[in-house]
Amino acid sequence: MQLKLNRSAILATLLMTASCPLFSQAVPSANGGEPQRGTTLGLGGGVSSYLMDFGHGRMTGGTVWADAEFNIGPKILHGFGLEGEARQVAYGRSPSQPSNLREETVSAGVTYTWHAPHDIHPYGKFLGGVGAINFHFPYETYDHDTRTVTAAGGGVEARAFRRVWVRADYEYQWWPVLFNKTLDPQGVTLGVMYKFGHRRQ
Repeated sequence: MQLKLNRSAILATLLMTASCPLFSQAVPSANGGEPQRGTTLGLGGGVSSYLMDFGHGRMTGGTVWADAEFNIGPKILHGFGLEGEARQVAYGRSPSQPSNLREETVSAGVTYTWHAPHDIHPYGKFLGGVGAINFHFPYETYDHDTRTVTAAGGGVEARAFRRVWVRADYEYQWWPVLFNKTLDPQGVTLGVMYKFGHRRQ
């Protein structure tokens, strides 16, 4: 009986020893730049420079972003996500622009991010939301208006340090008719994002 018990213990020990390498390979030691499975959340902001399409000249302001990316389901769907952003452009008016000119937008929409190697990720986006504009003309009886706004754009993100990413973003907006013309502001934003769970460290 003792011999049988010893043989069983030896057999169990050998099986456990043999299985250790299998368990150690269940999680790859490197993921080859692939994003971590599951939802990625990102928060950030930056400085914006926009051609307002209202008078002549470029104005500056600020933007904040909130992103969610869903790396779930079939691999072809990885990279799709949602973005919400808020922007105010109100500084650096030229003499040809109203003295109170200001544009503010709040929008949300769909993004797609390409997970290229070396922590450099291009992305594209399409957003919709609401825009508010302040203006002043002597012949107008009001100086504020609100419109639905759509926007398309894209950019590139690069990892700066651990979960901190830098972002260069371009956006082109379509505002409905105001003063017998459409407005098409466009501009760039340079900023920083902090991402939660973006990649295995």
